[in-house]
Amino acid sequence: MTDKQDNPVEDISIVIVNWNTCDELRTCLQAIAAESAVSSEIILVDNASSDGSVEMVRADFPRVKLIENSANLGFAKAANQGIAASRGRYVLSLNPDTEAKPGAISALVRFGDDNPKIGIFGPRILNLDGSVYYSCRRFPTLAAGFFRNTILGKFFPRNTYLMDYLMAGWDHTETKDVDWVSGAALVMRRELLDDIGALDERFYMYCEDVDIAYRAKQKGWRVAYFPGAVIVHARGRSSDKNPNRMIVEFHKSMYRFFKKHYLHEYSIFARLIVPVGLIARACFFIARNDYRHYRYRLRLRIRGPHEPENPSDKEACARGHCGEE
Repeated sequence: MTDKQDNPVEDISIVIVNWNTCDELRTCLQAIAAESAVSSEIILVDNASSDGSVEMVRADFPRVKLIENSANLGFAKAANQGIAASRGRYVLSLNPDTEAKPGAISALVRFGDDNPKIGIFGPRILNLDGSVYYSCRRFPTLAAGFFRNTILGKFFPRNTYLMDYLMAGWDHTETKDVDWVSGAALVMRRELLDDIGALDERFYMYCEDVDIAYRAKQKGWRVAYFPGAVIVHARGRSSDKNPNRMIVEFHKSMYRFFKKHYLHEYSIFARLIVPVGLIARACFFIARNDYRHYRYRLRLRIRGPHEPENPSDKEACARGHCGEE
């Protein structure tokens, strides 16, 4: 082991991938900076933001290690840059549109130290309104895919397949072994990364969290949900800026996961129907987003330039939906 005087090891490395979320990033970093119970380092990987994020970090958070990319490399590749530069016993991959509640980071470190066989774990994640975000789930199945944010799901919202996938049948107040936890706030043990490697960079956006948990379980590591640490997530602030592109990337990642891990388990018919279904699903969400945008622009014309905007109309237009959240 290297001498800590020359190469100190932190308790936890916090890796944040940012793309044009300056305001949310500031809130995220302020919350982390208030945590002092454990030793930590913050590594920000910026994917060519144009909103002043980098300048803000340099001016207000000089402690943050900054990696600047000249182009948007996607989430997994950028996160791996941060992981490669990290030296913590744990690596927390954290979205910039999150806010860690007091004591959350130190609670995660303590939980990891108390459970050495758990390779990946995640905190309790709350939406902005205080409701629980289903951040721990079962691995996706074809049956769940038929109901998740689809027309069928509208008619049968509490069907067994979907409820099981979302793990929606409990109140999320107890620690539990799960299949995977959301990449919005995902802790990886250093030994796990040494064992199975970091994120699969073929996943440009989405499903990299599902994939690394799947690989971890294949190697005998446990994956757990830990509600003793709480993080608030605004959800999708980067993806909202280019919703149709994110719809495409989400469904491409879903097919990549299916092809990588499930292909050998299904019949030829299922292998054919999955890509067709994913394409149809993606087209539906893109069409819905385009319709919302058209309706918003039409209402602006009818309303006239001097009438105040309805905030709900603007939000419906601006906020996209990748088909998963």
